[in-house]
Amino acid sequence: MTRRGRKRALVALQHSILITVWHMFTQDTLYRDLGGNYFLERTGKIRATRRLIGQLNHLGYQVTLDPITTI
Repeated sequence: MTRRGRKRALVALQHSILITVWHMFTQDTLYRDLGGNYFLERTGKIRATRRLIGQLNHLGYQVTLDPITTI
């Protein structure tokens, strides 16, 4: 993934803030933080897992997944 530059990142941040403020005004709601896992939960864990495995395969790694067992 290539970097786009500081100005483009700043414009992207300004755009997300503008969209958030627009939704707050048009829907007459208060700001609600969606949390750190919002984007992972939004796309789904299975999709994110497939994407990350594909990236590792592209880098030349073979991936074997073992679920974590909780006690």
